[in-house]
Amino acid sequence: MKLEWKTCLKVGLSIFILYVCINYWEKAAEAAALFIGAAMPLFTGCIIAYIVNILMSCYERHYFPRFDKSAIIKSRRPVCMLAAFVTVLAVVFLVVRLIVPQLVSCFQIILAELPYYLTKAVNKIEDLGILPENIISMLDGIDWRSRIGDIAKILTSGLGSVMDIVITTVSSVFSWIVSTVLGLIFSIYLLAGKEKLGSQFKRITHRYLKDSWCKKIWYVLDTANTCFHKYIVGQCTEAVILGALCAIGMLILRLPYATMIGALVGFTALIPVAGAYIGAGVGAFMILTVSPVKAVVFLVFIVVLQQLEGNIIYPKVVGSSMGLPGIWVLAAVTVGGGVMGIPGMLLGVPLVATAYKLIRDDVNKITVSGNV
Repeated sequence: MKLEWKTCLKVGLSIFILYVCINYWEKAAEAAALFIGAAMPLFTGCIIAYIVNILMSCYERHYFPRFDKSAIIKSRRPVCMLAAFVTVLAVVFLVVRLIVPQLVSCFQIILAELPYYLTKAVNKIEDLGILPENIISMLDGIDWRSRIGDIAKILTSGLGSVMDIVITTVSSVFSWIVSTVLGLIFSIYLLAGKEKLGSQFKRITHRYLKDSWCKKIWYVLDTANTCFHKYIVGQCTEAVILGALCAIGMLILRLPYATMIGALVGFTALIPVAGAYIGAGVGAFMILTVSPVKAVVFLVFIVVLQQLEGNIIYPKVVGSSMGLPGIWVLAAVTVGGGVMGIPGMLLGVPLVATAYKLIRDDVNKITVSGNV
């Protein structure tokens, strides 16, 4: 068998890369982490651009679609892009405006009422006679309000000096703001020239890769785009429906914080499977500061609503569009959350759906060819 120089070059290069990875793994990992950290604004911009592009494409389809005048065509992209960004920012602002003030108020109520309930709990334990008298007398002599203040001081002093905390917080916030602004600017450039960038990427792949490889790459990218698009649209639609039903049901039952908890449940419902329960737990905790009975009523209501959502709404809106069995949705959320936290929960389902569709199509192709 005659060996070509290209084959020898590929083998030698593969062996060299493997040797470098084995012997210089720590330095390679540090270099990769440094590169990822430096490119994080670009990754953020790609994520923002992909999400905003869904809205922008929808607006472009409805922005004077039958007009062919040059002025309309030239204004379509900037107007629709601006409308998409304004829509996203308005939704985020509305959710934060509804949730944060009420959440802060609830924590203030809890901190104010906690000494009273601790004293009441000590009296109840004394009436039951569970603990010895010396412990009961020691608990009775505690000023719970001052103790809670002392604990808060210990916690804040244990974190370091106030100046260090301020400097660290300001630097972190400033770094986050700079990264977000850079990502936002990059996303605008991506959205403005997405057709040109796509055309350039196609030309590069066709120039340096075989046609068979190009077809496979575009098939994988198209499948991933379809799964992510359906997932984002489906999850947002399902979250809006669930949040609206939660708010309407709470208003009918005359439960407190109806609009705020409805927005919270809808926002957390963007996380598959476990998201709505997280919002429901926070909502029940907030209602508990007003009335324990109403908190129990809310929990019963949210369980019924979750059954309705899980058996009727989610399969119709998200499940059927993704084509992913429920067991794989749960596995994707669990593993993704364990690896990357909340971002992993959000990305796990569309990634697994993409892999599931690719493997299923490949298996079906092999089965059909085998039968033939």
